Amino acid sequence: MPFTVGDVIAERTVHLTRESLVRYAGASGDFNPIHYRDDVAAEVGLPGVLAHGMLTMGIASSVVVAALEPTARIVDYGVRFTKPVVVDPETGADVHVLATVGAVEETAARIDLKVTFGDATVLVKAQLRVAI
Repeated sequence: MPFTVGDVIAERTVHLTRESLVRYAGASGDFNPIHYRDDVAAEVGLPGVLAHGMLTMGIASSVVVAALEPTARIVDYGVRFTKPVVVDPETGADVHVLATVGAVEETAARIDLKVTFGDATVLVKAQLRVAI
């Protein structure tokens, strides 16, 4: 896949539900109750039950991986968390991922990710490097 700076290579909105969080907890082994119990989230001052940070990070990278050639290799991935994704018990939460080419080097392309929940950016400095 040829990469050109500024090109959008993928965009997707992923809907999360409380069931999504329970399934992720089972797969990851992260059973922190802030990810499934409203009372515990409120006790520690959170606005509600939060999606796991690594789930949010995994969603973001999976959008890019789905758009790449099957033989593509991700050589680096990093993010900084800025806001949590609060998953409403009734309506869930929509996480939007926009992946654009930020730079093209001799051996890799940098893919910049914009990851939002509502009006809030939830990950900053979210970047993948893909071997080319």
